[in-house]
Amino acid sequence: MVLHRRLPRRPPEAADGGNPFATVANPALARQVSSPRDALAEDPVPADTAWQLVHDELMLDGNARLNLATFVTTWMEPQATRLMAECVDKNMIDKDEYPQTAEFERRCVSILADLWHAPDSADVIGCSTTGSSEACMLAGLALKRRWAARHPADEVRRPNLVMGINVQVCWEKFCNYWEVEPRLVPMEGDRLHLTAQEAAAHCDENTIGVVAVLGSTFDGSYEPVAEIAAALDALQQRTGWDIPLHVDGASGAMIAPFLDPDLEWDFRLDRVVSINTSGHKYGLVYPGVGWVLWRDRDALPEDLVFNVNYLGGSMPTFALNFSRPGAEVVAQYYTFFRLGRAGFRAAQQASRDVALHLSGGIAATGRFRLLSHGDELPVFAFTTNPDVGAFNVFDVSRRLRERGWLVPAYTFPANRTDLAVLRIVVRNGFTRDLADLLLADLRRLLPELQAQPGPVHTGGDATGFHH
Repeated sequence: MVLHRRLPRRPPEAADGGNPFATVANPALARQVSSPRDALAEDPVPADTAWQLVHDELMLDGNARLNLATFVTTWMEPQATRLMAECVDKNMIDKDEYPQTAEFERRCVSILADLWHAPDSADVIGCSTTGSSEACMLAGLALKRRWAARHPADEVRRPNLVMGINVQVCWEKFCNYWEVEPRLVPMEGDRLHLTAQEAAAHCDENTIGVVAVLGSTFDGSYEPVAEIAAALDALQQRTGWDIPLHVDGASGAMIAPFLDPDLEWDFRLDRVVSINTSGHKYGLVYPGVGWVLWRDRDALPEDLVFNVNYLGGSMPTFALNFSRPGAEVVAQYYTFFRLGRAGFRAAQQASRDVALHLSGGIAATGRFRLLSHGDELPVFAFTTNPDVGAFNVFDVSRRLRERGWLVPAYTFPANRTDLAVLRIVVRNGFTRDLADLLLADLRRLLPELQAQPGPVHTGGDATGFHH
């Protein structure tokens, strides 16, 4: 006879798929738990309690939708969020286990190649990254390897990279990590980014490339990519130096194709060998995903490419990171598929319209001078008028923060550290209604600021400059 032993019934809270740490959670326990914050506690706590404690602390963060400092996407459709949750456990590098995610990556590269006017989309090579910073590192490494291949290994030479001082810090990191001399062209007077004349003047036979930024993080303006390319063409005719051009399109590469289609900055220019962008900026995807493409296979040295076989095919991979999430790549493909050209055009135009409305309203107060208007990237910078002595941009930033608005104040780089500005980044999801609320709060604060005997805060009090 077989005896069946009755097992104790699990509490409802433990129906969690076999979580060994699950216990019955007391709803009031979260208010009573006292556990170490900087070291592991001896015992686990109930999942609901841990969630409540972490959730409560996160309320101290700023509201992401009111964060006008960051370029990073802070709103996506619920369907995209659901897709990301479904893919949160997928490792992008496991292409044999997740072949459809790998196929979505391939499709995204093909879509970008078409968007950026690659001469032969079948010859383009590219990959996803964790963001445009990693993409820049990869593009820079390819530039250095191509330069090294042109020079004997026994020659003592130091490679250099030419760029404006307004580049994102990742380019300075690249030069530091890979022993490249950074030739940062300083700002001067009203010239706030790299020009064609300055780019060519800083090049020599050891220049591995020039970086042109399509959308400065300092003021949202485009650098003159076509003029820089023409200057490098003329330089080659005079000297024989064939210096490639990389376009850092972290933001602008997802704005210009839709709003400035006649602007030549991409692979239509023969001098442009590679382009990067951030999917998690104006690619409209949550962080973090970036993309880097080379115009053809010759632009990327073969010894930097690793081929991963899956389902009888071959996927070239070239990245600094190995394991990383696949969810963002899926979300990028969803966004491309969902919006199409017309949808992207509408979303980006809406952001530019709000930026122009907001910059116009700020200028109309009579207290500020615009450095840019938001008519390239939907980003603009402004400073106080010369006749304003009672307050500065740091005071404005602090007072706006009291209302929940995160508007960064910072000084410009070398040669223009005298210029302190506020910068506003308008992203998808930041509506005209929100812009009007910001303008109303600013107008309400101005009389109080004007009544101060003088500026209260300085650059040392700045809350940070977030890219």
